[in-house]
Amino acid sequence: MATAPRILLVDDQAPVREELAYALGYEGFATVQAADGPAALAAIQSDPVLDLVLLDVKMPGMDGLEVLERIRQLRPHLPVLMMSGHGDIDTAVQAVKKGAWDFLQKPFQGDRVVLSIRNALRAMGLQQENADLKRALAVEFQLLGRSRAMEQVRATVARIAPTEAQVLVTGENGTGKELVARQVHLLGARHRGPFVALNCAAVPEELVESELFGHEKGAFTGAAAGRAGLFEQADGGTLFLDEVGDMPLAMQAKLLRALQEQAVQRIGSSTPVRVDVRVVAATNQDLRAMVADKRFREDLYWRLHVVPVHLPPLRERPEDLEDLAPHFLAAACRRNGLPQKRLALGALEWMKQQPWPGNVRQVRNALEGAAVLSEGSEVSVDDVRRVVQPTAAPATQDGGRDWFAYETIDEFHDATEREFLRRKLDENGGNIKRTAERIQLMRSNLYKKLDRHGLR
Repeated sequence: MATAPRILLVDDQAPVREELAYALGYEGFATVQAADGPAALAAIQSDPVLDLVLLDVKMPGMDGLEVLERIRQLRPHLPVLMMSGHGDIDTAVQAVKKGAWDFLQKPFQGDRVVLSIRNALRAMGLQQENADLKRALAVEFQLLGRSRAMEQVRATVARIAPTEAQVLVTGENGTGKELVARQVHLLGARHRGPFVALNCAAVPEELVESELFGHEKGAFTGAAAGRAGLFEQADGGTLFLDEVGDMPLAMQAKLLRALQEQAVQRIGSSTPVRVDVRVVAATNQDLRAMVADKRFREDLYWRLHVVPVHLPPLRERPEDLEDLAPHFLAAACRRNGLPQKRLALGALEWMKQQPWPGNVRQVRNALEGAAVLSEGSEVSVDDVRRVVQPTAAPATQDGGRDWFAYETIDEFHDATEREFLRRKLDENGGNIKRTAERIQLMRSNLYKKLDRHGLR
């Protein structure tokens, strides 16, 4: 059964307190009474579960406004409703400026007091839920790792997050570039605004402009209704452009203009829309080399490259697995409704010896698979190995792979296709678009194959 909200009634007139206590008790509230300011402050200090204060303005000795100031120091988030029988507008304005939630005039009108109390408690509940959500997001998107490289990344993020500087995050696929972007957002002044992400490599070239800037109804075939683009959706917050190196050259010019003018224009409209957006971009490509090859605009590069953050691959910081592996395993158990499991020491040591071409993302997915497939309370090295190398051909005496050890043509085909795709992804730095072009496969089909083989 839920505990009744506790309300402190502060008034120098006992009949007023008793009348309020009776009315609020009927509405399901629990009340505590204080006859003056010092008694009210003493009650607040001794009763940590108070939910709200009803405070009279005119009291002998310490008046209500002085008590309000002291409450703000003791319990900054405790809602206070001021009461007065004098209807003084100036006093009401002072009370609100000092942090009062509402100002109630005596004699009270109908359910006005109860309504104001419920609104204040509901708002405080929403604020608490918001704070809890932020704490959960901070845990979910934290940058884990004890290596010196990750310590430097966290320090850099902490310095740049409160600013408005554009950020360019570089690193191989799966190293955690989006986590850096989310940390910049959560630790900055825009944390109350939206965080909107776009993977530039996953959107067909002809749709990138519509995704970013939006369109009006009838602007092109299929535009049955107007739609706000991601810039508008991210107004007041952060826009994360992943794989920005894959953005078409024509769109790069329009992106640069949007960043410079802080305004966008929907397709089919002649009216610019003002936006207030911080852009964090990320890439696994060498943008400097792309600039030299005329495949990326130099002016856009310098616009995005105000503050660089580089994430090294996991193979260069294997010690980070000591933090990453237990965290991912615990999260996988929670997500799948499993009892918490521990990672065998041998499994962690084996993981440290692996190259992890998919980096942190591959580790997370491998431990989720191992958690689901393992029996008992411990995840062994064999549990992890069979997820990481599900289709590896049996080893030959010289350490190679015996590709003819498979029993069926389907097993052979799956194993060789997986190894082929894995190597081609490595050769192309994990870039989906470039890999699809070089192996002459439609990007949508490549995505399906990567999903089937667990390579995403």
